Amino acid sequence: MSEVFEGYERHYSEISANLSKKCTIAGGLHGEQKKQKISEVKAGIDEAESLIRKMDLEARSLQPNVKAVLLAKLREYKSDLNNLKSEVKRLVSGNLNASARDELLESGMADALTASADQRTRLMTTTEKLDKTSDRVKNSRRTMLETEELGVSILQDLHSQRQSLLHAHGTLHGVDDNIGKSKKILTSMTRQMNKNKWIISSIIVVLVIAIALILYFKLR
Repeated sequence: MSEVFEGYERHYSEISANLSKKCTIAGGLHGEQKKQKISEVKAGIDEAESLIRKMDLEARSLQPNVKAVLLAKLREYKSDLNNLKSEVKRLVSGNLNASARDELLESGMADALTASADQRTRLMTTTEKLDKTSDRVKNSRRTMLETEELGVSILQDLHSQRQSLLHAHGTLHGVDDNIGKSKKILTSMTRQMNKNKWIISSIIVVLVIAIALILYFKLR
């Protein structure tokens, strides 16, 4: 297990527990206090997402068996963070509804039904815009994560190819050394064979001369 990953994991667990507590507190607040608490939760969610991205990068740089376990954990953390986002969205929606009701009560307009319809329309428009903005942000973050994952995958492939090239280079270097040693041995053996050949030839010549002399003296 990576110590770096464990550090990120502990930090994320602390942030997640704190965010859950703040969401519970925000549910019982109203007005500006609720808005402030929701803002704190949103900031915490951004920090938690940053930690998840760091954990993801760290996990993908480890061995396959360790990486599989850590990525399974990350899926749980991402699910937990999505639940927190849904809770914040619900709180924001409830806050908007409460603000709309307050505006209707304070307006004092004679045509209450018309004002209520207009307010509902504005609220629906605002909610729709928030949903679209949230979707765009999610898509952007998803694209960024996919890009990071692709970059990590490419780096891993390049690292693997580099290791393969280094191994091949080492093998070729070893083969070249062996060829050089073999060449030296063959050269030495050739020299020794030539030397032995000359010695044998000399011995044969001496023997022939000796035999010729012996025959000469005997015949004479």
